[in-house]
Amino acid sequence: MEAIAHPLILRIPNFWPVSWLVPGPFVPDHVVLTWLVMLFLAGLSYMATRNLRPVPAGAQNVMEVAVEGIGDFLESIIGPKGRRYVPIMGLFALFILCGNLMGLIPGLSTPTSNWNTTLALAVMAFIAYNAIGVMEHGVGPYLKHFCGPIPWLAPLMFPIELIGHLARPLSLSIRLFGNMFGEHTVTAILLFLYWLVIPYVIYLTVVLPLGLFVAVVQTFVFCMLAAVYIAGAVEGGHEEEHGHGHGGEGHHGS
Repeated sequence: MEAIAHPLILRIPNFWPVSWLVPGPFVPDHVVLTWLVMLFLAGLSYMATRNLRPVPAGAQNVMEVAVEGIGDFLESIIGPKGRRYVPIMGLFALFILCGNLMGLIPGLSTPTSNWNTTLALAVMAFIAYNAIGVMEHGVGPYLKHFCGPIPWLAPLMFPIELIGHLARPLSLSIRLFGNMFGEHTVTAILLFLYWLVIPYVIYLTVVLPLGLFVAVVQTFVFCMLAAVYIAGAVEGGHEEEHGHGHGGEGHHGS
């Protein structure tokens, strides 16, 4: 990725380096920006929970609305068990949204426009949904649903399913990275032309609203796909057991 970032046009998103905020050895900008997002979310969580009230207000109200919204979203995709995964999905949603929106602040970039950040998030989602599947069903039953419903097709289905699952972190990370990198590149090019008035008018009337839209949509897409993966991991073993149950009843009846 460093080799790709050398051309001038691709370095424009890092036109305002922020690594000078960290003393000592050089720290990449996306790492510093990630720390800033973490500090912001930690401060917001502290403000929301330091003085809890029966009738929420201020930061507590914002966080409760976010938690309830994420919980309802997960229930609509995963089912009644969805709310138990609010912590992991809340982490993805709040971090990605804040990281995406950070790129709209003049003088800052966005950590999600760097593939290292998006790949780390995608790997976390991959590990999380597979761990959830194992905890729900056990190692054997969870791996068994990779083999498909027909036993003699298992040697063919297992490698196909395995490759499909391994491709998920790549697709998740590249989708988020590509959209945020492209949006931030356009924003940075317009702001780079600081001696013209027209780019600022375009930025305020077109790019800024579009950037807000892209930031929200990309957060939603990442979380929706991660929730679908969790739903598949949670329900996969149940479908297997359900199929065996029907087969057992048919055998008993005969």
